[in-house]
Amino acid sequence: MGLFGGQLANVVEWEEYRDDVIFYKWNNAEIKKGSKLIIRPGQDAVFMFNGKTEGVFKEEGSYDIESQIIPFLSTLKGFKFGFNSGMRAEVLFINTKEFVMKWGTKSAINLPHPALPGGMPIRANGNFQFKVADYDALIDKVAGVKKQFTTAEVRDRVISMLDQLLLRWIVREGKDMFNIQANAVEISQGIQKELDMEMIKIGLTITGFQINSVSYPEEVQKMVTKVAGQSMIGDIGKYQQVAMADAIANGSGGGSMAGDMASMQVGMMMGQQMVNQMTQNGGGQTPQAQPAPQAQTAAPAAGDGPKFCPNCGTKTDGANFCSNCGQKLK
Repeated sequence: MGLFGGQLANVVEWEEYRDDVIFYKWNNAEIKKGSKLIIRPGQDAVFMFNGKTEGVFKEEGSYDIESQIIPFLSTLKGFKFGFNSGMRAEVLFINTKEFVMKWGTKSAINLPHPALPGGMPIRANGNFQFKVADYDALIDKVAGVKKQFTTAEVRDRVISMLDQLLLRWIVREGKDMFNIQANAVEISQGIQKELDMEMIKIGLTITGFQINSVSYPEEVQKMVTKVAGQSMIGDIGKYQQVAMADAIANGSGGGSMAGDMASMQVGMMMGQQMVNQMTQNGGGQTPQAQPAPQAQTAAPAAGDGPKFCPNCGTKTDGANFCSNCGQKLK
């Protein structure tokens, strides 16, 4: 760093440049006659005197402080270097680029759910972007007590607020907790605005905020995957075929699966009967008299099989085995 003893001139610069440093404060005993100011690309130089901002210089290059800088300073325009004395001042070099940072929830966020007393725990991660916007606020709140300020410190500040902001924007806006990523843009925009309102207090502005992924407990994720798979099948007949094929492929046979399918078929048959009755009796029409059920004339002969499969309800047509589920009938 440009430090020269005695009456030698200073070189005021930020040469140990790091991408993760937001500002660096050059703070020497005094600036000597003939000193130079060097501003590199992506840097602004803020001259401060007695803690007050005197001037901001943004054009990159090398400047003679006495002839090119002092004439533009607020209260030091008439300053003249003496033979044995220099000017006591500080120069704050500010990194002007936009910083990109990753974020992640510090702990699981419990979203309220009526079926879960403790809430649904979720975790999330993503990116956010920021840059310096207000030099006076940055100097007043941060640079006055620190020699440099890093992106890690900004990230810690942001993460300390994120858990509550995520909870607020998901719950307050009534977003579906199982479909957060479908609403990620709207949620992100709301969080960005609130973060920006807080960070501008220290001279920073949040220029972007994104939610990359949301993770649920393993049990919930398995359930969501299963429901999604069933919904893709859609038609109950296709689901029955796929389920039966899975059972056979897994070596569990078709017995229990056939029983489950029989129950589903009975339910569908009952529902269809109810619909038929409502159709016949609807619209205020008087229901027509139904023919009296005929009495059963004769009991099945010994050895005859049932007319409907006792396992799945399929008509047997006198067969020895059910054509649908394979149940033995005789």
